[in-house]
Amino acid sequence: MKINQFSITPTSPAQRQTELARIRLLRDGEGDTMDAKGLFETLLVRTHLSCTTPLTGKEWLHDLLATPNLAIDDWLASDQELTNEIFYRVALQLLSFEPGVDFSLTAPLAAWHKLGLPLEEHDHWTSSDVINAYYLLLNTRGKDGQILIDQLTANGFLTWSYQLPAEQKPLFFNGKPLASFDPAHFVREVVYIETDMDTDFDGQADLVKAEIIRPAESSHGLKVPAVFTASPYNQGTNDEWGEQATHKIDYPLTHKKVGQEAPTEMTFPTNFSHRTVTGHAQQATQHFSDSPAYTLNNYLAIRGYAIVYAAGIGTRDSDGVQTCGSPEQTDSMKAVVEWLHGDRRAFTDRTSGITVDADWCNGNVAMTGRSYLGTLATAVATTGVPGLKAIISEAAISSWYDYYREGGLVRAAGGFQGEDADTLADETFSRTKRPADFARIKPVYDKYIHRLTQAMDRQTGNYNAFWDRRNYRKDIQGIKAAVMMVHGLNDTNVKPSNVKALYDALQSLPVTSKLILHQGQHIYINAFRSLDFSEMANLWLADKLWDVDNQADRVLPKVLVQDNAQPETWTAYDHWTAGEKLTLHLDEHSLIDGDVHIAKEVVFNDHQSDATYRAWCKDPTKWQAALMQDPGRFSHHFASQPADQDFLLRGTPRVSLAVASSSDHGLLSAALVDLGTDRRLTTSPVIINRGGLQLGYHWANDDLREFRLQKKPTSYRIIARGHINLQNRHDPATVDPLAPDQLVDVSFDLQPIFHHLRAGHRLVLIIYATDYAFTLRGNEDINYQLSLENAILTVPGINSLN
Repeated sequence: MKINQFSITPTSPAQRQTELARIRLLRDGEGDTMDAKGLFETLLVRTHLSCTTPLTGKEWLHDLLATPNLAIDDWLASDQELTNEIFYRVALQLLSFEPGVDFSLTAPLAAWHKLGLPLEEHDHWTSSDVINAYYLLLNTRGKDGQILIDQLTANGFLTWSYQLPAEQKPLFFNGKPLASFDPAHFVREVVYIETDMDTDFDGQADLVKAEIIRPAESSHGLKVPAVFTASPYNQGTNDEWGEQATHKIDYPLTHKKVGQEAPTEMTFPTNFSHRTVTGHAQQATQHFSDSPAYTLNNYLAIRGYAIVYAAGIGTRDSDGVQTCGSPEQTDSMKAVVEWLHGDRRAFTDRTSGITVDADWCNGNVAMTGRSYLGTLATAVATTGVPGLKAIISEAAISSWYDYYREGGLVRAAGGFQGEDADTLADETFSRTKRPADFARIKPVYDKYIHRLTQAMDRQTGNYNAFWDRRNYRKDIQGIKAAVMMVHGLNDTNVKPSNVKALYDALQSLPVTSKLILHQGQHIYINAFRSLDFSEMANLWLADKLWDVDNQADRVLPKVLVQDNAQPETWTAYDHWTAGEKLTLHLDEHSLIDGDVHIAKEVVFNDHQSDATYRAWCKDPTKWQAALMQDPGRFSHHFASQPADQDFLLRGTPRVSLAVASSSDHGLLSAALVDLGTDRRLTTSPVIINRGGLQLGYHWANDDLREFRLQKKPTSYRIIARGHINLQNRHDPATVDPLAPDQLVDVSFDLQPIFHHLRAGHRLVLIIYATDYAFTLRGNEDINYQLSLENAILTVPGINSLN
């Protein structure tokens, strides 16, 4: 087990005493009048809530060991002084680590170092040393996935703070607000925000429903920041519709005509009316009981942040149609930020015309969320909307073309073959949940979704006007908010190219950016035991939204990466891509590190027997297993020599070669493989304690989880893939002519990597055509000829780890 903490901000001894006094753990003069042992006992007893009398305090201390043989109360009665071993032996027990399981009672410091916990050692402990060390201990993560102060507050340590006057909140500790707001008295309210568009053609500006959870103190003078999650799933989904709208994929590519244009999608009215204002209310009049929640937001809610959810246009209780990533959808979410900032009006209901303000908000807004949610956070950030101070975008799309297309090909998101923009629009068009409303809007929506389906153009897979409107990268220069990006290096749903493009573009802007790369697929990381992500987010948002000078920009790493070879290992870096460029030349079966030119050709055929084809279509994992073992019939493998030491590969690999298809169309795919028998990390996090991560006192919880090493070794892992249509050799928007057996030069990127290649492992590049997990599956009898002269694989950055 290893704990990684990056959110502890430096504080002076005087500040530590002030903060300990603020949470009623240290009282005036105690640091001067008490010796180290007495002060240690006092702090221990005060942090254990059941110690309401000297007797109960003694009973509790009698169950904790100060030495391998003495309970704390017995040690206190002895003449033994406080030592490093005693303090940290007790600290491990407070952090829920078990003697004999997680650490040895005779070597607590060894365990402390192995766990990676923050440490202050002293030759002779004074009361000042106890104060400083105990302060640090309260900020130290334990076995249950929480820092000690959060573990205590989840058990009720700060319930007294619920009664503090609004002007004395929030309570800050180590630069972060504590859980000092009573969830039993949260205000839950609904408003309807007016946009400046009419996407359902009814002649009126669309309204967007927003649900708000905020502390009661925000109704009594405390101005709080807002954390907004834009989730088109929030008001329900049409799963059956999504299944019906899933496209067939088992058909071949066709030859593209040069200059062929895709149909355009519908445009929306510019002439419509806004609602007449009939009055103003001091507070919202509609309320709600519950809403699908992101657990990071639950963690933040009891720390004084208002939590806002909106599903946007085309969802239940809102107006408009579902447009899947368009500028209209972005604007509907931008409108929520504008209302929170005080720049737009909202109504208490859909019909009365009575407005209501977000006068409880301090005007500072952050956006959070994963996948579609993080995508819309990125989209809104590119508008530069005032009030949006930060986003935490996890597994977010930066260009929808890179989600549903690649290199002139229809390319599925991992696990969702046949899904497309129209499928997702149908799934999230939750106005269906109000039958009469749906009946009224159905003719308009049917017409709109038909045009959308044509405009997205599954026939060619080209980049066109439809995808250009959904490409947020064009507007990255407009970002003014600080950006924290989180992405899985093994995410085949929202591919890492999306975050790499955003990260690269942000490096030239005058905004703060942070990047966290984990080894997971399409997941949240806020409930990992090995990483203090929730505390990092709290520190980040305290700086951006509460305007607390807590050194967040300096303390948090620029780039933080989870190691793929060692469990529970997170390392800080300054850049994604760094190191020497690695260039490997393709030989007949080898990847050669050297300046060589191989005048050879290799050939493979993409066709399979009907039985094999049907089996692979039904279960692409069988295809992948066959691909790895293929002797060269439907692919070609190029392997490097075993690595003579551990290397770190960083950046976007690129393949360049010449290829000919026996047809007038074709595709090329590539997989980069780490080949070597090893115990690798599990592909998904393992639940350590279901429901065991308490997010507050009598509040929400989460499942504590972590990546583990697989029980059995595996022989390989695919670390990057890439695909290209041979008729889009220059860019996805340009169709190039292609004749049968015409040898053409092709260069294309694989997905970005940040990969630890162990000594003894090989890099293998597999070149093939049909990818049964991601591309169309036509099973055509096409021969592909690869010319190896000047054929290379490049990785922009490589570092030795020895």
